Amino acid sequence: MQRTIRSYSSLVRNFKVPSTSPKKTNLIGLTLEELQQELAGLEHSKKFTPLQIWQFMYKKGYTDFDMPNLSKDLRAELGRKYEINYGELDKVALDNTRKFLIGFNTKQDPKAIVETVIIPEQKRSTLCVSSQIGCSLKCTFCHTGTQKLERSLTSAEIVGQYMIAAKSSGDFPFQDEKRKTVSNMVFMGQGEPLYNWKHVSKAVKILTDVQGLNWSKPKITISTSGVVPLIPKIATELGVSLAISLHATNNTLRDMLVPLNKTFPLEMVLEACKSYAHHMGNRGRRITFEYVMLDHVNDSLSDARLMVKLLKQLPAHVNLIPFNPWPGSGYESTKMDHIERFAQVVVQGGIHCTIRRPRGQDIMAACGQLKSSEMNKAR
Repeated sequence: MQRTIRSYSSLVRNFKVPSTSPKKTNLIGLTLEELQQELAGLEHSKKFTPLQIWQFMYKKGYTDFDMPNLSKDLRAELGRKYEINYGELDKVALDNTRKFLIGFNTKQDPKAIVETVIIPEQKRSTLCVSSQIGCSLKCTFCHTGTQKLERSLTSAEIVGQYMIAAKSSGDFPFQDEKRKTVSNMVFMGQGEPLYNWKHVSKAVKILTDVQGLNWSKPKITISTSGVVPLIPKIATELGVSLAISLHATNNTLRDMLVPLNKTFPLEMVLEACKSYAHHMGNRGRRITFEYVMLDHVNDSLSDARLMVKLLKQLPAHVNLIPFNPWPGSGYESTKMDHIERFAQVVVQGGIHCTIRRPRGQDIMAACGQLKSSEMNKAR
């Protein structure tokens, strides 16, 4: 697949910016109940109209109101007041790993751009979505940590990332309620999802609504660096899967790699994980612990043994991630043969463990790297 990378200024210039005068309400990002309330006052809307529109949007991928069975008057009324807006798209692609740059009203705010990535695997394809523009956590190995937090994304902007990826992949219209390409979703892109709980949780409820996109809850994973008070709510309010950005097996090192650890140290994070597992009950879903492998930093075999000790009381799955280098990071990735030895120690300790194979280095797939590159070109 041919790679296309356009300059940041060109990217912004070529985005299709929705009309803002008069401002229309975006129906993407509303729950079905909110859509019903929103359309209740329309002159030509009927009781079944909101569900009809909802299913045209989320099962067939309509982006306008030229929907069958809607009257001409209703279509005109909807067009005056509402829009179906996923966001403003530019795409970079290589070797089936696709990275999207998605903007949100960039005419007013050129920095309002995030990255979304489709990661193909043998039996599934995973979409990595962002929850914020930039990030405040400043994890030292993460490129997004070098970008200032601009703001949190709305539920429409979060759901819109999936809609763009699915439409680009030819997933709409759904056939027999099945997705053809994007089968799993992880909130592991830019930002800390639990620092945007209001909109992330609303987006998940829209994604999992059985009358629309009908995502299976186990196939959606929220990843957090350890915002302890909200971890149990991922189970009690959403029922989706949980991932923890672990990256160290002691507080001293984790304080350096993941500064949030100074507020919520390892012991608190693991207790919150126990609470999550308790609330999930017999659904039996493992918690994924993400661990980026940094050469001679956190990759000793003693670290592997300590990891086993920390996680043995939890339904844990460890995902070892070779570091994806970026200029100025100061880190190197652990060599693959040593990562495999590390994994072997974890498995022998009774913990499920996998190694994420490096993907997308040629298209700067380290989180936040492509956006920074395009902004630097513009400057």
